[in-house]
Amino acid sequence: MEYIIKGRNVDLNDKVKEYSYKKIKSRVDKFLDKTNKIEVKLKLEKNPRIRENKEVEITVFVLGSVIRVTDTGSDFFEAIDKAAGKLERQIKKYRDKLTKRGRKNHGREEAAENFGKLRTEDLKKIEGKIRNSIVKIKTFILKPISPEEAVTQMELLGHDFFVFINSESERTAVIYRRKDSNYGLIEPTI
Repeated sequence: MEYIIKGRNVDLNDKVKEYSYKKIKSRVDKFLDKTNKIEVKLKLEKNPRIRENKEVEITVFVLGSVIRVTDTGSDFFEAIDKAAGKLERQIKKYRDKLTKRGRKNHGREEAAENFGKLRTEDLKKIEGKIRNSIVKIKTFILKPISPEEAVTQMELLGHDFFVFINSESERTAVIYRRKDSNYGLIEPTI
């Protein structure tokens, strides 16, 4: 497992590095078996109005998932302690989610190992299966309309998303209904 520690606007001393390594790695090792990488970013905000100006961001890369927590403190040791506590709660939540699904290993480890071993014949078989699983193909004419009109069209059709050309940016865009009942707009940039 790879452990990376970075600092922004701060020179990291060995005490802070050792403390973060001991505190964070012990929590991760205690609850997770298959961790690929842990990234710790320590930041110092130079704004004098911010009392808790030390920030710690911890990112744990587990097979197929990413767990990230951030917390602040008046010194890095306090921030590391708070973030490590949050990290432990997030890891427990992640493990409970996997256990509820009944997939402790959840097959991603095997898939990751086998992916590198795939031959072109196997890839063609997989592509064929995907192609066969597409059961309906729709074609439609894209017209330049505003995002507001796209929402109206989407609601009239009773769909969760609508593809259109945004009349404001003249690019293909997607409007979609979010879980919180609001709308999202996706516009690609080139």
